[in-house]
Amino acid sequence: MLTDLRAVLREPHFGQLYATRLTAQAADGVFQVALASFVLFSPEKQATAGRTAAAFATLLLPYSVVGPFAGVFIDRWRRRTILVRANAVRAALALVVALLIANGVDNPAFYVATLAVLSVNRFFLSSLSAALPHVVPPGRLVVANAVSTTSGTVMAVVGGGLGFGVRKAFGDGDGASAAVVVTAALMYVASAMVARRMDADLLGPDSDDDAERESTRDALRAVLGGIGAGARHVWRRRKPAYALAAISAHRFFYGLSTVATLLLYRNYFKANGVYRAGLGGLGQVLAASAVGVILAALITPVATRRIGKDAWVVALLAAACVVELALGFPYTQPAFLAAALLLGLVAQGIKICVDTIVQESVADAFRGRVFAFYDILFNVTFVSAAVLAALILPDTGKSYGVLSVIAIGYGVTALGYVSVTRSASRPAAATASG
Repeated sequence: MLTDLRAVLREPHFGQLYATRLTAQAADGVFQVALASFVLFSPEKQATAGRTAAAFATLLLPYSVVGPFAGVFIDRWRRRTILVRANAVRAALALVVALLIANGVDNPAFYVATLAVLSVNRFFLSSLSAALPHVVPPGRLVVANAVSTTSGTVMAVVGGGLGFGVRKAFGDGDGASAAVVVTAALMYVASAMVARRMDADLLGPDSDDDAERESTRDALRAVLGGIGAGARHVWRRRKPAYALAAISAHRFFYGLSTVATLLLYRNYFKANGVYRAGLGGLGQVLAASAVGVILAALITPVATRRIGKDAWVVALLAAACVVELALGFPYTQPAFLAAALLLGLVAQGIKICVDTIVQESVADAFRGRVFAFYDILFNVTFVSAAVLAALILPDTGKSYGVLSVIAIGYGVTALGYVSVTRSASRPAAATASG
């Protein structure tokens, strides 16, 4: 693995794309801390299961509206140009959000501006995923995905820590949250400047894929009709379809866990020695999760080389089932921090595998639309879980019944995935032997 890792990091164009991702995702972490502190952790605002679910729905569902359209244009526009302009637009919109926060605006105007920032992010993240095969050889995509997505997640956590620091430096009021958003805007500008250093044609889309590419009008019509050509492309290739189904199930149960954890730290847990409650406790959870993400980056390439991507996904889903039962039921802060670390490993390990399966299994002319469809599943399943959480979770977040549902759900998903992937491999094996 270390040989592959060194080889990936020595790829000059990968380094440029990597730096663009790290800077922008650190800015995302800063921006998200500002939103969390303003919307959910302000002392004067009550955090209920319904309000928490509404916040997640407001922040994530528009990704699913923008995502399909993003995919259509990512397969037509120069992806390097998208990376530059998306960051510039996000910086400008973030300044608008900062102005609204500074004036204490907590109404539809604030949410529209916030949604605009996050919607543009769909173009950016989908472009990064679609561009990666242009800067890394096919045989090293697993390692490249492990390094890229894991480092991006870690940098988002680091950005969150920076956001905490900026907010603490400026106090606890709305002005402090606004200062955090301004910091994020400056970091988006920095990411745009890094992306500008790449050649305009480096990241595709490939011109020799024009024969496979639908017209823009047809692609937009497909978007308006549903999930479009990207979803059909996935459906014809069962391997990525099964992988997307697995990660969608994972996101649903992970979403239930996330809402419950946020409510627990907001309304149930109390500060106890080194273990914090409120926003500080949530920061500890994020830090523990980041450790798990790093471990996933180290372990996943080795595990997939030995047992394969499908088997590793099954192992991670089964591990999540055990973690929820063993570390969730005590409802203590030390156990929840341990669970956050292990579930961070699970979440990132599954994502690395699914990203790689999708990249390996779809044509470049459809890759942007497929990753946009991937984003839809990724966010809709999470929001669906948040909506369900609003209906079944108490405001404290503590529920043995919901925890049982999550654990059983992970176990059933593991069994289902191993069943369909084994069934799919049998015909291929029979054809090869014939």
